[in-house]
Amino acid sequence: MKDTRFKIYVAVYLILEKNEKLLLLRRFNTHYMNGFYTPIAGHLDGNESATDAVIREAMEEAGIVITRDDVNVEHIMHRSNPEREYIDIFFVASHWQGNPTNMEPDKADDMQWFDEQHLPEKTLPEVVSVLKAIAHGVHYSEYGWE
Repeated sequence: MKDTRFKIYVAVYLILEKNEKLLLLRRFNTHYMNGFYTPIAGHLDGNESATDAVIREAMEEAGIVITRDDVNVEHIMHRSNPEREYIDIFFVASHWQGNPTNMEPDKADDMQWFDEQHLPEKTLPEVVSVLKAIAHGVHYSEYGWE
């Protein structure tokens, strides 16, 4: 019997905070929202926890080491876009080892610290929505269902 259950994609995001600034990368040469800024992010590869995925993404994208004790889940979003549905898990870290460096210049053409109150105009809209929710102590939201 064929399994016809709905399948959902899961993505993890790492919000790095330092001196009231956030680290963002500008998407480049990807299949989604090129030219827009986002925190470190990626999909679960399968057979890994969300925490392990965000630890892996921190190393792959920024060359930094974070541990389970360095991160906290601050927000979960159920998001719909024209192609698929996602569960997005947003972790926040204020401690890590190493200096963030763009390790994937084929996927991100810029990496900078931005003032939390003055994000680039081209920041992923779902990320802007989550950052506002986090600032208001909201831990769950839905996006793209209008």
